Amino acid sequence: MKVLIALTSMFYLAATASICSKAKYDYGEVVTKSILFYDAQRSGKLPANNPIPWRGDSAVNDQGDHGEDLSGGWYDAGDLVKFNFPASSAVRVLLNGIIRWYDTYTALGQINMALDSVKWELDYFLKCWIPSKQIYYYEVGDGDIDHQFWSRPEDMTMARPAFSLSSTKPGSDVAGQTAADFAAGSIAFKKKREKQF
Repeated sequence: MKVLIALTSMFYLAATASICSKAKYDYGEVVTKSILFYDAQRSGKLPANNPIPWRGDSAVNDQGDHGEDLSGGWYDAGDLVKFNFPASSAVRVLLNGIIRWYDTYTALGQINMALDSVKWELDYFLKCWIPSKQIYYYEVGDGDIDHQFWSRPEDMTMARPAFSLSSTKPGSDVAGQTAADFAAGSIAFKKKREKQF
């Protein structure tokens, strides 16, 4: 996930640097490629507009302990586990950039791709929260088993256990970061609505 966060930071800086009109490099391309990185990490049933032609549906049967649908989300930067804590940190950095440089993303023609990318993960986080049971799933997959499998996610056959938080197994760090993602997401998508009218 260090790679994921590093790319998120690069994504954020590229949006900042693209404001400079005399930039030596094509920062618009950096932003585009950064978004594609997140698209390549997608798990679950991929959308019709999937821009990564060599990626297919994977882990479509990810489930919680009570049969909850936990498909979707992002893999962990090349691994096949879905870790919500580093992913929620990446989403937060992406949303900070989108909110702060919304017009720059728009000028680069990347605002819809950027918002679509973070929405993919936010939708997954919503699936992870089970209010009726007061639990939040923060991980799907086992890192020890996962690191013994060196292939693409479309070919996985190993067990994918889900790990959850509750009042008796708290985890305020990932719960708080996820809540912050939803707050930032509401600001970013509100900005999109306001710009459309």
